[in-house]
Amino acid sequence: MNPYRNNQRWKFALLFFAALIAATSLFYTNYLVKNLSEAERTKAEVWAMSTRNIFNMPDINDEFTTFIYAVRDSLSMPAIIADSQDSIIYWKGLDTARTNIHIESEMIMEGMSVPKYDPEYFRDQLEIMKEQHPPIIVELYNGESWYIYYKDSRLLTQLRIFPYIQLSLIAVFLVIAYTVFNSIRKSEQNQVWLGMAKEAAHQLGTPISSLMAWVELIKSKFNADKDPLIEEMETDVKRLEIVADRFSKIGSKPVLEPHNLYDVAKNFVDYFKIRISQKIEFEVKGDRDVEAMLNVPLFDWVLENILKNAANAIESSGKIELEIIENIAKEQIFIDISDTGKGIPRSQFDAVFQPGYTTRKRGWGLGLSLTKRMVENYHKGHIFIKDSEVGKGTTFRIILNSSLIYEPAKI
Repeated sequence: MNPYRNNQRWKFALLFFAALIAATSLFYTNYLVKNLSEAERTKAEVWAMSTRNIFNMPDINDEFTTFIYAVRDSLSMPAIIADSQDSIIYWKGLDTARTNIHIESEMIMEGMSVPKYDPEYFRDQLEIMKEQHPPIIVELYNGESWYIYYKDSRLLTQLRIFPYIQLSLIAVFLVIAYTVFNSIRKSEQNQVWLGMAKEAAHQLGTPISSLMAWVELIKSKFNADKDPLIEEMETDVKRLEIVADRFSKIGSKPVLEPHNLYDVAKNFVDYFKIRISQKIEFEVKGDRDVEAMLNVPLFDWVLENILKNAANAIESSGKIELEIIENIAKEQIFIDISDTGKGIPRSQFDAVFQPGYTTRKRGWGLGLSLTKRMVENYHKGHIFIKDSEVGKGTTFRIILNSSLIYEPAKI
């Protein structure tokens, strides 16, 4: 079971259901908008007919006149009646402080409140209405035609934008909730890993001490101080001690000190290369005098994880190359680790650093995830895949700050 792939499936499933909910909400809202829009057009047509009757039948009885006026005044959305030349004849539901009728100043009585003459406002409103709906054409008894234009009511306008506001608020809530719960989950996971790491260090302590004692006993009993096999055994036991020390220090603030990066890398490669296939060639090259702020046990762990992945990617024979490059302008140091293995597809460049991602049948997929954390959180650097081609190999790049611009890390 690949936890990374399972997480990806869950993310895609949740994204699909979110998209389905959004599409359903938009579809239903559009259905309501369409029905309400049709109802408003019917109201506009009734208003147009009632207005035409008022203009053409001034001599109808009082009761029917009252009814016609009531129908006309029941329209809730803004509307304009214009002729074929776009001359405005009548309007409703617009700004009452403006008028399209010019009133001569001598006709204005003292103290009378007169709306502002603003034909530009009415022309603008007419253009807006033309863009929203086609006109309702009403034929008059004298052969002329009226063109009735109208705007969406405030309710319809609000209903059009409501689903987008609703979905935006839901999206914001989900992002906040996901961030909070993800932070809590990661915190819990970190506590579990921290506890497991410290327990592993504690459990390793006793057998490591015992192995060290056995090595010393063999050396004294068989006078084998200079025996190369005993020396390699002693080196491996010390290596186990370093591994246990790594686990015990997880979660604590690392101590970074200036070290010659070439020497650190060369020492680890010399230790590592005799413990894997002899068909893999190693080369360390580049600037030999650059210094970086390092925690050597942790940085050795970084190199170990990358070199193990590189070695596993080489199926038979091949080469692993580690090159150190100083970028003086940016006061940075580049460490490029290249292999001639099977390569990584470009689509997986980011995924390889995710917990649980692995291409091996047996593996937890934690090595590169821990490597990224040690480089970025502890050493304040960066790690990424610089280049990779399937069938030809991969190059990882680590970027560290020069010791000249070091700032203490805060974990």
